[in-house]
Amino acid sequence: MGVVKDILPEFLGGTPAKPKKEKYNGWDIRNKLFWTEGWGSMALAVLAALTIRWLLLEAYVIPSGSMFPSLLKNDHIFVNKLVYGVRFPFSENWMVKFNEPQRGEVIVFKYPKEMGTFFIKRVVGVPGDKVKFDNGSLYINDKIQEKVVPKSSWDFDFLREEDFKSEGGYQDTKANYVHFTEKLDGPNGTVVDHSILMKKGEVMGFPGDGEWVVPDDSLFVMGDNRYNSHDSRFWGFVPKKNILGRAGFVWLSCDEMLPVVSVICNPLTVRATRFFHFIHN
Repeated sequence: MGVVKDILPEFLGGTPAKPKKEKYNGWDIRNKLFWTEGWGSMALAVLAALTIRWLLLEAYVIPSGSMFPSLLKNDHIFVNKLVYGVRFPFSENWMVKFNEPQRGEVIVFKYPKEMGTFFIKRVVGVPGDKVKFDNGSLYINDKIQEKVVPKSSWDFDFLREEDFKSEGGYQDTKANYVHFTEKLDGPNGTVVDHSILMKKGEVMGFPGDGEWVVPDDSLFVMGDNRYNSHDSRFWGFVPKKNILGRAGFVWLSCDEMLPVVSVICNPLTVRATRFFHFIHN
């Protein structure tokens, strides 16, 4: 029967079947097939992915409401790792620096009190700045940062009543908050317009009120949800060496994650209109 199968294609005028080529599984790194078909090709793919993550882009998921309404829970963002410079791998030391973080930029950094935890906040103070937060007003170098009625409620409209439930189970309500556009003094005389969330009415005795002077090689950061953010007002300054990168854009967003696999969006709750929403205009 084996002979009949071999000659039958020729008898019918066809092309003899060729035996299936097996993938190269050797470990000779001098063999070109090791790098194109064997284990070397997999190693190159992993190396390329790690290089992109170290040098260019890294993905993060927003876990809390501290940046409401600018960033929502379960916004998936890409962070630009190259904008400030290049670090030595597995190190906080810079190989080369390109730019310094500026007021108004949203950065991801290692939480100074627990380096294995990553935070995302907005830079409001750079070295030498005098920062003051008093009764809901932000002052930079003794100048109040203006808050105005926003031209659009797009950010605020995404917020749901469920978003105001604390981890301890306390249910606040959206009606207790108001959306503003803050005009933050940026670099070289520019103004950075961004959304903030404030509580209605006066908040007396807020523990985050105070005045600070930003030391060298450090930053003062705050969440845009001004009365629900654990930031520099409570734990101090961010050393620049802790910076991981600048937030770029939202590439995926959803109201809820899958209950079984908590790192994957529930496709039934996808917020498609937030896709490719750039965090810095």
